[in-house]
Amino acid sequence: MIAYVKGILEMKFDNYIVIDLGGIGYKIYMSEKAIEELGNIGDTVKVHTHYHVREDDISLYGFITNEELKMFELLIGVSGIGAKSALTMLSNITPSSFALAVITNDTSKLVKIPGVGAKSAARIVLELKDKLKTAESIKQEDTNVKQAIEDDNKITEAISALQVLGYNKKEIEKTLEKIDKETLSLEDIIRKSLAILGK
Repeated sequence: MIAYVKGILEMKFDNYIVIDLGGIGYKIYMSEKAIEELGNIGDTVKVHTHYHVREDDISLYGFITNEELKMFELLIGVSGIGAKSALTMLSNITPSSFALAVITNDTSKLVKIPGVGAKSAARIVLELKDKLKTAESIKQEDTNVKQAIEDDNKITEAISALQVLGYNKKEIEKTLEKIDKETLSLEDIIRKSLAILGK
């Protein structure tokens, strides 16, 4: 409903900010990490938002990047994880590391996050991998690129991680063509891809 809010940063608190837009102050909940990185009071800022509606609450949640927004929306879709818990996770793990943990079943990385136990970590991996498997399939035009990706497990995992964050397979493959994949680690490939895709 509200894709983003762009205005003057009026206030910063531990878990939310207030942005003035045309004389109206929007209270937006954000992770502590995002609030620290956002800017200074008086700056013009742009925050991607999720309009969160529950029976007893209507709130705006804000994010600096679309990847953070996508990670948040994936997390609140997991049974037992609420919006506040999802924000805590965003303060403690990057979207690229999160996606990598999901597609490689690395629950040990997730349990290091405050408030996430072994059962929650296993549920996150299970439910989000299932969503990834049912994502829309994109047909490949370049059979040579397709074959190269199938032959390289590292690239396959990078594609899966980026799909978790909402990108389609075709745009991911075009991005990967611009990256030196042989010398980079899986997480570095994901990080560099996000930098290109975010432009």
